[in-house]
Amino acid sequence: MPFKEKRVIVTGGTRGLGKAIALSFARQGAWVASIYASDDKSALNMESALKGFSARSLIVKADVALRHDVQRMFENILGQWEHVDILVNNAGIIRDKLLMFLGEEDWDLVIGVNLKGTYLCSRAVIKSMIGQRSGRIINITSPSALMGREGQTNYAASKGGIISFTKSLSREMARLGITVNAVCPGLISTPMTDRFDPETKRSFLKMIPIGRFGEPEEVAGAVLFLASQKAGYITGQVLAVDGGLT
Repeated sequence: MPFKEKRVIVTGGTRGLGKAIALSFARQGAWVASIYASDDKSALNMESALKGFSARSLIVKADVALRHDVQRMFENILGQWEHVDILVNNAGIIRDKLLMFLGEEDWDLVIGVNLKGTYLCSRAVIKSMIGQRSGRIINITSPSALMGREGQTNYAASKGGIISFTKSLSREMARLGITVNAVCPGLISTPMTDRFDPETKRSFLKMIPIGRFGEPEEVAGAVLFLASQKAGYITGQVLAVDGGLT
């Protein structure tokens, strides 16, 4: 098991893509802390799933956009684990509207969770990683950051900011043994895409050269690769897992 007893934090880690990433690490022997904001039912289900792999796994409720929540979360985790090896910044939300209808509240909310959350969690974890002179930070971005999409100025700005954040932080951390990369998932089969009507699904499929939606496990595989020893010479990169979309 390549990740046996590695300490892994996955934000947004109880549903959809985050759940698949967290469980993939757990299957490889890692201790996993799945962070969630509000869905207690999903958190309980995830807690049961993780305990099947490791009694040292954790479920922690926290809003990654709030500094005091993030501080409390990391104090809780480090108090039990002593250090963290891998951080996956996956937490994200969407509030899609054309800019002329996009209120300041929806702008601040999306930027806060997606971009500020990545900043707060990364800043909190690097103190532990610097002390051990090793670590992996993997940020989840989006094709919207690379291509743009109407109605997603707030979301695209947040995810584009994550790419720039990744490249800059990778330069700060490289000499300390810490790599920082991003994974850019395309259209992935999750409860969100399951809600698309048939016509919307057909229009999206026409955009994807491979001709199908991706599976959460395919994205998780890319995350695990970047977190592994095999990727020790890779930093500051954006790995697209999108069937050729971008």
